[in-house]
Amino acid sequence: MSGLSPFWRAYLLFAAAVFGLVFGSFGNAWAWRTVHGESIARGRSHCASCGHALGAADLVPLFSFLLLRGRCRYCGEKISPRYPLAEALCAAVFVSFAARFGASPQTLGYCVLGFLLFVLSLVDLDSCIIPDRFLVLAAADFVVFTVLTAPDTGKALLGGLIGGLALAVPMLALVLLADRALGRESMGGGDLKLLFVLGLFTGPARGLLMLILACVIGLLFALLPGVRGRDADNPRAFPFGPSLTLAAWAVLLFGEPFIAWYLSLF
Repeated sequence: MSGLSPFWRAYLLFAAAVFGLVFGSFGNAWAWRTVHGESIARGRSHCASCGHALGAADLVPLFSFLLLRGRCRYCGEKISPRYPLAEALCAAVFVSFAARFGASPQTLGYCVLGFLLFVLSLVDLDSCIIPDRFLVLAAADFVVFTVLTAPDTGKALLGGLIGGLALAVPMLALVLLADRALGRESMGGGDLKLLFVLGLFTGPARGLLMLILACVIGLLFALLPGVRGRDADNPRAFPFGPSLTLAAWAVLLFGEPFIAWYLSLF
């Protein structure tokens, strides 16, 4: 960002906010359809209450909710505040990466990752399931942008693989021990696979920081009412994906300077 004029900095942040709102709206619809067994590729957007197909004026991110005063134009039912909140959150993710990394391939790669984490977190909140398709797309995002941007592609890919394994393998061992001690599943397989994928981006050091932060966020998150996923087969199931997502967002933005500051104390 330091190499851009004030005008172009403002334009970059504005564009990131607009794209974030649009992708937030799309991601919300994708998550809802995933949970309800609908395809994102077929069928028009519709009201979750009455099923009426929505027009273009109903689909403007954030502004349609405000103009319609939070109610469906056709049946008058209240629209969940999750929609504008999720759209605003996705915009904040895009803006934060643009502000931190400027007009760079790194910003684009992190925005793609942020969008996928945003969608899978919404799915996890509703169902306590993290579909593999989002993890595969996130891993492909790492591979594509590593190939396009890394000076030494092979070394960068190997470093990412080591980062993923350094997080996922020890956690898998701990989870197996906890499962045996508790007599039940202590962490879902989707969370472990998500941890591996995030390790591709963070590496071991930032990944450990991310895991610690995710545990703290998870403990705070567990205190909120109504956060357990809708898993009838396992009423104790807890959606850990959103905690990992928030921790990954923070670590990708500030992990390196924080670790450098911490090491400077010794």
